[in-house]
Amino acid sequence: MEKLITLDKTNIDEEHICCAISDKKCKDSYELKKDWLKKEFDNGYVFRRIDARAKVFIEYGPAEKGWVPVDAPNCLLINCFWVSGQYKGQSYGKELLRLATEDAKAQGKDGLVTVVGTSKFHFMSDTKWLLKQGFETCEKLSSGFSLLVKKINLKADNPKFKDSVKSGECSDKNGLVIYYSNRCPFSEYHVTTSLTETAEKRKLPLKVIKLDTMEKAQTAPTPATIFSLFYNGKFVTTDLSACMDSRFDKVIGI
Repeated sequence: MEKLITLDKTNIDEEHICCAISDKKCKDSYELKKDWLKKEFDNGYVFRRIDARAKVFIEYGPAEKGWVPVDAPNCLLINCFWVSGQYKGQSYGKELLRLATEDAKAQGKDGLVTVVGTSKFHFMSDTKWLLKQGFETCEKLSSGFSLLVKKINLKADNPKFKDSVKSGECSDKNGLVIYYSNRCPFSEYHVTTSLTETAEKRKLPLKVIKLDTMEKAQTAPTPATIFSLFYNGKFVTTDLSACMDSRFDKVIGI
């Protein structure tokens, strides 16, 4: 097994953050994700990855400081968690999760919590795999999201989604509405460039809402604050490829 390293303010400028490593289009977005991480390190955020040029990593931090609309007091919130390519099936996922669990125990946390798709959603962790690792479903939304918890303190209350996400709708009911943040190095470019061109081509109204503060993210109408697309008020997808002209019609189905 390759060495695992933890990024912080002392090394993040020299180290890669896994996603969009070679995507020149997303260079500026990539730097925005690094800037986001630097600020979140002050809130106890952890970014741990394999010491290789690969997409094998986990991100998590105190749920109270998380950029996701959940109530999960005294828990660690897992955000991106990805093992890809040749590293699948080599226990990297189990080791990254073990280290996160050890961190939670050392900090006296009640458990780990994460948002997933009830069925697999793009840019979200593998639900079936997490359930096999001891996570349990504590809430489901009609929009297709589930909230999972792996308790350390079995007497602790279950985490829950905030009321802002319960309806699966946003307040704007006309055309496309996008919510996104710099939690992902792909989102800025594809939302502000690819999707803008795609919507103009189809003469679709487009409203873009950037979640640029923790407070905005915690009160968003979607648990997927990396990227969520709504159409005529209804949640549609977390799939960033919907921004692209070649993928839009198939993904959106309108």
